[in-house]
Amino acid sequence: MRIGELAHLAETTPRTLRYYESRGLLTSRRDAQGHRTYDPVAVLQLRQIRVLRKIGFGLEETKPFLDCLQAGHTEGDACPASLDAYRSKLAELDSLTARLDTVRQEIEDRLRRAQEPPAPSEPKGDVPACMLTSNSLPGPPSSPNRSAQATPSLRLTVPHKEKR
Repeated sequence: MRIGELAHLAETTPRTLRYYESRGLLTSRRDAQGHRTYDPVAVLQLRQIRVLRKIGFGLEETKPFLDCLQAGHTEGDACPASLDAYRSKLAELDSLTARLDTVRQEIEDRLRRAQEPPAPSEPKGDVPACMLTSNSLPGPPSSPNRSAQATPSLRLTVPHKEKR
């Protein structure tokens, strides 16, 4: 089938098909007029790409499934390499879940500490213990024009997974 027909059947564009071909995910041949032609398995491959992308697989991660279909299997996950790709994705998700659990716990701990009543302290001079003064704010030393300066803001930095 030609590129336009495949694009229509797979509900995508010829441009997308050419891109997938350039990435080695699809293969085509040229007919006598030089037009791209695709085997019927390409429809299955494109559906497989769509399903896998929807559940979080990157384009390159779909390759074992596409190769499995190209080898003649009716399902893209019928080959050992596809099963390895599933296992790898699960391990990645487990790692991300663990990291998110750690970050969530840290935020819960900080919230709990922030909501605890402050320990009683002795007021200094005429300043109540709960009142902030310009000396307690981060930044440059107090100045008469302190109110005109930008108010410092709090930043929460969430650690992220380092790239390998």
